[in-house]
Amino acid sequence: MKTYFVYILKCADDSFYTGITNDLERRLYEHNVGFNKDSYTFKRRPVELVWYEMFTEPTQAIMIEKKIKGWSRRKKQALIDEDWDKLVRYSKNYTEYGKDDSSTSL
Repeated sequence: MKTYFVYILKCADDSFYTGITNDLERRLYEHNVGFNKDSYTFKRRPVELVWYEMFTEPTQAIMIEKKIKGWSRRKKQALIDEDWDKLVRYSKNYTEYGKDDSSTSL
């Protein structure tokens, strides 16, 4: 059975990169050696793997990767930290709950 990984890297500039691969070890190596000079991570090395999830269905992995790519930084950080309360809070509508991370009334 083939496996697919959706992953988040933390880059040297403190940004996050979200990707998908069928070989996580190889892909992390490629990011760190600068395999592709046109890639987002090339000028942001070294990178560190901070989160990943394994899937057996490629369509599900692609769907999750696209979803995470659309998330805010704070929502990605909540996922990495496994802070489910914050993840739910950051999933709420901004117009109703605001963008401010210091919002503690929820």
